[in-house]
Amino acid sequence: MRRIIEPLELMGTKIESTDGRAPLKVHGSAKLTPINYKLPVASAQVKSAILFAGLNATGRTTVIETSPSRDHTERLFNGFGVPVRTHDLSIVIDGPARLSGGRITIPGDVSSAAYFVAAAMVLPGSDLTIERVGLNPTRAKYLEVLRSWGAEISVTDVQSDRNEPFGTIRVSGGINRNASETERTLSGAQIPALIDELPLLTVVGSQMEGGIQIRDAAELRHKESDRLATTALNLRAMGAEVEEFADGLFVSGPVRLRGALVDSHSDHRIAMAFSVAALLAEGETQIAGSECVAISFPEFYELLDSLAVR
Repeated sequence: MRRIIEPLELMGTKIESTDGRAPLKVHGSAKLTPINYKLPVASAQVKSAILFAGLNATGRTTVIETSPSRDHTERLFNGFGVPVRTHDLSIVIDGPARLSGGRITIPGDVSSAAYFVAAAMVLPGSDLTIERVGLNPTRAKYLEVLRSWGAEISVTDVQSDRNEPFGTIRVSGGINRNASETERTLSGAQIPALIDELPLLTVVGSQMEGGIQIRDAAELRHKESDRLATTALNLRAMGAEVEEFADGLFVSGPVRLRGALVDSHSDHRIAMAFSVAALLAEGETQIAGSECVAISFPEFYELLDSLAVR
């Protein structure tokens, strides 16, 4: 939590923690100080925390990113009457400012949809349509990646509400096992826009000729679990060859995954990613701690079961 504690304390808030970890005790300030803050790593969560604090700071607050991260907060602030300006990697808000209320339609979460999109892609004969799902370009980047790997994905009926686009995604089964090495390497500026989907993309990548390589993703070691380590551990249990780096993974492919006992490490995205792997695998797969999907998607297994054709 130090990433959030540091900038908020610079703005005048006092935060007590246990060696930089939760639980936190926050002592608010009636008068916050605007700051010019450069993020040490791209993080939409830290950026958003600073922008929300900037609503109550007198003056200009600027957040400088290392690379573009997900921009829901900026879009929604503008959609609710608070101007947020973005230039290159700088995001600027002038405070104090107040949001103007109004109606909003919340689209389906495109990151949650990713597991069904990927499953439909890798299972031949599949045909899946997902309606009214968010299409924010900083969050739907994985659709471009899957298309480059040969997925048949179409997007129609695109609309927008409060600056957030949404529409209908249709996926037909099929995978291009001969994608180029460049297409099978995810790194650099791609990573912040794919950060939640990377464990899932490694599962899909295990089915590609030549496999998949992920670099510049050390941020994955600081999520609900160390997602690089847990992904590598579970893929190896299912028969894949995995090389682990400090900032990424190389997964060889294609490989016929086999059923195994895998561990979610209480991480919802690991549990859902390896549910897709289980659909591909020969034999039964058990996912320890699978109930953790309730963190973000309580209906995940019920919905997955309703879609499966046996």
